[in-house]
Amino acid sequence: MFPLKPSLILLHGAISSEKQFDTLLPLLNKELDVHVFSFPGHGGKKIPAEPFSIDLFASALLDFLQQEKISSASVFGYSMGGYVALYLASRHPLLINKIFTLGTKLEWTEEIAAKETAQLNPGKIKSKVPAFAEALKQLHAPQDWKTVLHKTSEMLLQLGKKPALTENDFQKIKIPVLIGLGDGDKMVSRPEAENAEKYLECGKLLLLENTPHVFEKVDRRILADYMNDFFNEKK
Repeated sequence: MFPLKPSLILLHGAISSEKQFDTLLPLLNKELDVHVFSFPGHGGKKIPAEPFSIDLFASALLDFLQQEKISSASVFGYSMGGYVALYLASRHPLLINKIFTLGTKLEWTEEIAAKETAQLNPGKIKSKVPAFAEALKQLHAPQDWKTVLHKTSEMLLQLGKKPALTENDFQKIKIPVLIGLGDGDKMVSRPEAENAEKYLECGKLLLLENTPHVFEKVDRRILADYMNDFFNEKK
């Protein structure tokens, strides 16, 4: 009987879906049992009545693990997905083996939240970048993409008032965490990444050259190489 492959979950960023990883999946090590799923309200999933929140998304991930009968898994999380992974690991330490984040915003204040939500105005997106608006419409159909943006904005504003992760939460995470940060990332600063690394017991900062925040512009082969090395490395 063949041994079970180690499980790896890929978590997408805000206002995206599991389709974000379509071109990355073929590049990942075949020795990994890779799973993807979309957070509630994303990728056509029903939009919940309750507000979007990191706790809601972490609970959805927990349900997914239970449904798939996955007792423990490693997680790659892009942007918001990385934040959700860290949040779940701080509360259910036995469920998560390793975490690799990329472009994850780790510091939240009301000023930062206001700046980020300004980028999520459906009206401005539709008038200035209609192609992106149409892509969002198709991605979240049959749900209303504008509602997804509104609820995401509300979540970010709440994070600005009360971040879901504190220094104490980072200190609770004892597993290996690789904090990936592109040198061209205009959303996530190096100081905030280094600050999180300081509080994580097994945290390590990885700087990626010629890499912006936008996932679609990240070199998939280089990212896959880092992921394969990290997730196949023994603890």
